[in-house]
Amino acid sequence: MGLFQQQTMKLVMTQQLRQAISLLQYSSLELSEYIEDQALENPLLEVLESEETPFIPDAPVLWRDRDESGVENGAESFLEQIKESRTDLTTILFEQLQHLNSDKATHDHITYLIYNLNEQGYLQVDVDKAVNEGSMTESQFHKALFHLQGMEPIGVGARSLAESLLIQMREHPEEFELAETIVEFYLQPFAEKKWKALSEELQVTMKELQDVHDYIQQFNPWPTQGMGGEQPRFITPDVYVVREDDQWRVQLNDESLPRIRLNDSIGIYNKRIPKNKEAFDYAHQKYKQLVWLLKSIDQRQQTVRLVTEAIVDYQQQFFDTGNLRPMTLRHIAEMAGVHESTVSRTTTSKYIQTPRGCFELKAFFSKGLQRAVGEDTSATVLKQSIREWIEEEDKCKPLSDQKITDRFQSEQGIKVSRRAVAKYRDELKIPASSKRKRFA
Repeated sequence: MGLFQQQTMKLVMTQQLRQAISLLQYSSLELSEYIEDQALENPLLEVLESEETPFIPDAPVLWRDRDESGVENGAESFLEQIKESRTDLTTILFEQLQHLNSDKATHDHITYLIYNLNEQGYLQVDVDKAVNEGSMTESQFHKALFHLQGMEPIGVGARSLAESLLIQMREHPEEFELAETIVEFYLQPFAEKKWKALSEELQVTMKELQDVHDYIQQFNPWPTQGMGGEQPRFITPDVYVVREDDQWRVQLNDESLPRIRLNDSIGIYNKRIPKNKEAFDYAHQKYKQLVWLLKSIDQRQQTVRLVTEAIVDYQQQFFDTGNLRPMTLRHIAEMAGVHESTVSRTTTSKYIQTPRGCFELKAFFSKGLQRAVGEDTSATVLKQSIREWIEEEDKCKPLSDQKITDRFQSEQGIKVSRRAVAKYRDELKIPASSKRKRFA
């Protein structure tokens, strides 16, 4: 074999290997998009429409057929679990604008302001910019803003958190003058719980400040909260875990992948060689690319199943009771009989639908901490303990990070630093003890 031929074969194998590795890292959605792209480049690759028959003589289906009832083996279609997407905020406001008794100029000015709201419902344009861009005077701006802020959701059109809260508070049947004063003039130090200085400046007690805090908590931090102000992120799981015959079983979500088959219009499948040799060489090259793609997809599916089954087997306690075991790439690589890098690629951008919810596969890998008695404890389990202790704490005497550290040592025999506790608490979005303290 000549040197040039060896180099050509090596280049082809490298490209094929790169494709196989890429497919392994793709999520189901990314793989579907990749297949669609390949169909545009390869005339022999045909993507079937959902209503097309999966079998046609001389053009066999080269990828699995989708069951009409959904995912194989009775797994419920994830799409049925997705709630309808939110009604757009702009649509809601324009519907209200249609019923507003106003002149055309005011209508146009309100329209301009609506188009300058962000997803949270805050106004992103100030009066100067509105006057310059919106062809309105300062008084017309304030008139349009008054009408906009009178629409629902309450607080829409606010230019700051303080203004949004004030709009909501003024619509509330219970008047609280101290709360309005604090929100309008002292919101920042109040949020930072610099209450001692505030109590002296405003000549109020700590209990009165606590009452203000509790009162404010009932309002939304931004206007669109509670109505789906942010576009929901829909996730298509790559695998399902279901309980069958008292065992946890893995099912691939093949339904999310398009069905493909050989488009044999030129007769290569039936070995009808075109008269044009150049055309045949091109078709033969595309045929080999199609075969390799199918092999790569099949290998990807097998590897995803193999790795996921190992994860489910290792984490059976989680699926039974919700407790996650410390787990590393090495654990799963040894169980699945593959390299750690393969496990890492396989779990990248993949989601698993379980009776406990939909999780990213990588979420099952948790770094362990060493117990004094020599056992491993997962960081996820530590976070669970921190959350439970803080929920049960005396709010007038909240647990400090050091007290939580001491409690891990005394009650569970776990050596964990105060810095680690603070890090886990921050990841749980729980404020420090000084910010959690209540005043009776």
